Amino acid sequence: MSGAGNDFVVIDNRNGIIIDPSIFAQKVCDRRFGIGADGILLLEPAKSADFMMKYFNADGSNAGMCGNGGRCLAKFAYDIGAVHSERFRFEAFGHFYEAERFGADQYRLHMKNAGSLRIAEQVQLADGRNLAAHYINTGTDHSVVFIRENPGIGALGNADIVRIGREMRFHTVYQPIGANINFVEVLNDREIAVRTYERGVEDETLACGTGSVASAILSAIRYSVKSPVTVNVRSGLQLHVSFDRTENGFTNVHLAGPAVTVFHGEIDL
Repeated sequence: MSGAGNDFVVIDNRNGIIIDPSIFAQKVCDRRFGIGADGILLLEPAKSADFMMKYFNADGSNAGMCGNGGRCLAKFAYDIGAVHSERFRFEAFGHFYEAERFGADQYRLHMKNAGSLRIAEQVQLADGRNLAAHYINTGTDHSVVFIRENPGIGALGNADIVRIGREMRFHTVYQPIGANINFVEVLNDREIAVRTYERGVEDETLACGTGSVASAILSAIRYSVKSPVTVNVRSGLQLHVSFDRTENGFTNVHLAGPAVTVFHGEIDL
């Protein structure tokens, strides 16, 4: 399945056929010797929700919530009859997410409120340059780097996202587990463009859901961007982030966008 270009191998694991998902993810996500994907999504039973989502990155790590993956698994659950209405909820990483189907391939998630905000941290690169970056957790760890605050990076379309992102991802500022690195250009007061280096994939991906949420919220804080925010991702598609801004932060955060089934198949375990 593809969530705005973020691609996943999605499995109904309610019968427990996948017993070692970390190893399975490494093998099946390999783009040369497996199926190829940014990660795997497992649909499993849950006691207090319609189902449980488990997500593993391509390197086998379990690095937190995936917004594009959540929308894809919501569509998968609906398509296979695991849920029976167009609004339902699922559990992921100890939090309950509400999902809504509003088109054949369009899904909206009520996301976790963002937290752990750290504004304007200086991250020194190996070449001696200092980048201004902002940290936030939107279900997983994100650093947001605005192009206009870091002119040395160059234009968003030409920036060396992989080299800089990989160095920042492992930086001491984000230890012990590192962070996803988002490079953001603010286009106007309701639209941004984002490129993301994803931890666990260890490469630039074509879209990142929680990264889009992080980028939208930081754009609201730094540049008064207003909800709903249109997020242009690397795939050329768009995600939409909405929120309510209060004196105490951001609530009622939603992520909406496409979730598409690319193919069905079998793999010999």
